[in-house]
Amino acid sequence: MHKAGFVNIFGKPNAGKSTLLNAIIGEKLAIISPKVQTTRHRITGVITEPGYQIVFSDTPGIIDPKYKLHEKMMGAVKSALEDADVALLIMDAKDSLEENLELFDSLRLKVPAILILNKMDNLSKEDMDTLMEKAKAWGKAKVVVPISARQKKGIKELMQEIVALLPEGNAFYPDDTLTDKSTRFLVAEMIREKIFQLFEEEIPYHTTVIVTQYQEKETLTKIAAEIIVTRETQKGIILGEKGKSIRELGTLARQDIEKFIERKVFLELHVKVRGKWRDNDLYLKEYGY
Repeated sequence: MHKAGFVNIFGKPNAGKSTLLNAIIGEKLAIISPKVQTTRHRITGVITEPGYQIVFSDTPGIIDPKYKLHEKMMGAVKSALEDADVALLIMDAKDSLEENLELFDSLRLKVPAILILNKMDNLSKEDMDTLMEKAKAWGKAKVVVPISARQKKGIKELMQEIVALLPEGNAFYPDDTLTDKSTRFLVAEMIREKIFQLFEEEIPYHTTVIVTQYQEKETLTKIAAEIIVTRETQKGIILGEKGKSIRELGTLARQDIEKFIERKVFLELHVKVRGKWRDNDLYLKEYGY
């Protein structure tokens, strides 16, 4: 009997959705940053084992839409609700249980759910036991699993529970598929991750990245990318004094990309100002939202 299904991850911003997806897949598919709202698209990771295939989706954190960009992010959450076979509801173990359960109730799920208490390493055993009891009392999850996504603790147990809930069916993707995203998309996300790591406050939220050239030469891969910002002042900050910041950004991103594609990379970055791109449907479409 072969099992296959779509398993989608839901939760508040920063609950650890992307870290969980990366811990399960073992490749760095979803970008991670301690700032909230790093994930803007549904990222699909695929795991194929003898006997089952799971297609995972990491959704943006559930928020109230402030910009058109946010509306598109919430659209990604809605479509994930519609095609899930199993829902993973993840929360930070230190966050308010009541608030999270209210949020999960509002999703009106029609499929079996697993409630995941993440960052369990931050709680004492006593507090964890109390939280587990309260979480089980909610009664709407098939099972409650404590994990630490960052330390990869509890992942094996979680996988067993997921497989148990999978419907019977044939595989959706060939055996060697890791993700349905293109390398270009993942490269752009790696550059965007570095912007989240290096720059303060609003800069990352006003920025998107497009890969304009991806050419595999004999000895290396040549990549050119545009960093899109909303104001000239932001462009100045990303460039830095005499181009210092953009060089640092380029070096860090290049190292990650080389590790990912296992080739030497020549990376060229340009910064462009496009006012209000987050509220412009044409720009959002062009940038893949």
